[in-house]
Amino acid sequence: MKLATWNVNSVNARLPLVLEWFAEAQPDVCALQEIKCIDEKFPYEAFESLGYNCAVHGQKTYNGVAIVSKFPLSDVTRGLGGDEADEQSRYIEALIEAPVPVRFIGIYLPNGNPVGTDKYAYKLRWLERLHARMAEVLDYEDITVVTGDYNIIPSKDDLWKESVWLDDALYQPAVRQAYQGLKNLGYTDAFDVHVATAQHPIANRYTFWDYQAGAWQKNEGIRIDHHLMSPQAADRFVDMVIHKDARGRTHDEAKPSDHVPVVIELAVE
Repeated sequence: MKLATWNVNSVNARLPLVLEWFAEAQPDVCALQEIKCIDEKFPYEAFESLGYNCAVHGQKTYNGVAIVSKFPLSDVTRGLGGDEADEQSRYIEALIEAPVPVRFIGIYLPNGNPVGTDKYAYKLRWLERLHARMAEVLDYEDITVVTGDYNIIPSKDDLWKESVWLDDALYQPAVRQAYQGLKNLGYTDAFDVHVATAQHPIANRYTFWDYQAGAWQKNEGIRIDHHLMSPQAADRFVDMVIHKDARGRTHDEAKPSDHVPVVIELAVE
């Protein structure tokens, strides 16, 4: 089963590019982030025409997450528990009703910049709530993948130049420690397995290139889109592909997202 994540940076603005990639890559399931539309404006018909079921947790203009799946979806949860006042659409969870079911969680973790503001404090609180939910999910003993735009650079190997990011919320010690805390629960970063089992040197590890200052052209990227796998999922890991070419594509008036799709494959037959 191919499980993908992609921060599309407005699903409707980039729909031709998104559908083109889906038609080529044929992921079985994909978590989308920053769809930037309310539920009613999500392009259901376009995805359904490609054979996908859709679960959406949208928000006008900002944020918004979705899961699209070739298999039926059940037990859908929209929104991360732990703060009833939080109105931002950043979390969606569903059970993928494949022959071997998979619990699939899509997240769009807060950016948190600037450090020292309410936005950064919100990011840290959100991470605490995510930690609590991911601990609960482990008790289900499902094949579970928690995927999406984490807005976390795990290590200095995951960025093009460390000095540029030292004051950024994506690279703060507390944020990286929180990410490690998720792994300490028992989750495995699919990229770590990918590196450890690769037969050849990894040509690219970045998943995001900023629109500014020619970052894409100079390959000044970072890795912030991650798949964390429960032990039951990690045992079934087969492969991982970062679709870097998507960052350079255009389609008529549509420009690419600043993120690229990241796909893992699990043996679930």
